[in-house]
Amino acid sequence: MRHRQRGRKLGRNPKHQRALLRNLACALILTERDAELDDNKPKHKGRIITTLAKAKEVRPLLERCISIACRALPHQEAADRLEPDAPRGTDQWRQWRESQQWQEWSQTVAPAVAARRRLLKLLGDKQAVRILFEEIAPRMAQRSGGYTRVLRLATPRLGDAGPRAILELVGTHDRVRQSTVRPAIEDEAGEEPPAREPALSPQMAPEAAAPEEPAGEAAAAGSYEAAEPADALGPAAEQRGAEPDRQPR
Repeated sequence: MRHRQRGRKLGRNPKHQRALLRNLACALILTERDAELDDNKPKHKGRIITTLAKAKEVRPLLERCISIACRALPHQEAADRLEPDAPRGTDQWRQWRESQQWQEWSQTVAPAVAARRRLLKLLGDKQAVRILFEEIAPRMAQRSGGYTRVLRLATPRLGDAGPRAILELVGTHDRVRQSTVRPAIEDEAGEEPPAREPALSPQMAPEAAAPEEPAGEAAAAGSYEAAEPADALGPAAEQRGAEPDRQPR
C-alpha cells in the first residue's frame, strides 16, 4: 500500500521523474522567449500540450519557481537603482566598484542572486531562469498564487488514447465574458411601439354570449318535445311497472 507517498510515478524511476518535470517546466517557460527567427518557435506563447497526469504533476513545480522569482523581484529592482549608468570596465565604474556604494549594492542584490541560484538548481536552464525573472515575474507580481491553469482537451492522444490537457500561464490566454445588450426596437419614425396590453386569463375573460337560434327552429324543437309519446322509454319500463312490489322478509 502506498501510504504517505505523495505524487504520481508516471511509470518512471525517481531520477527520470525529476528530469521529466524539469523539462516540462522549462518547455513552458521557454515559450515566452523571443523566437521570431527560430526554426522551432512555439505556436502559442505561454502554453504547452501534454497529458493530464503530467500537467497536474508539473504544476506545483512551476508555481514554486514563479513564487521564488516574484519574492526576489523587489530586491532586484532596488539593486538596479543603486547600480551606476557607466559601462562595465570604465574608470567611472571602477571608482564605483571601490566605493561604499558597491557594498550597499552587494547587500541589496544578495537575495536576488540566491533566488537565481535556487531556480537554476530546480530548472537546470539559464535561459529559462533569465526569462522567468525578466518576463514572467514582473507580470505575476500582483498575484499571490495561481500562476498556471490546466484545461482538459476533449480529444485524446493518438496511439494510446491518453487524456490530453493544456498547461498555460495565467494572463496570456484569459477568457473574458462579455454581457450581451438587448437592442431597442423602434419604428421607422423613431418612436417606440406602444406597449402591448396583457392578455386576460380564461377565468377573467367575460363569458361569450351564445349564438341566438332562429324563432322558427326553437318553436319546432318545442313542439317535437311535446309530441314525444310517453312510452318512448321502451318495453323495459312497462315490464318494471307490471312487476308486483316485493316485501322484505
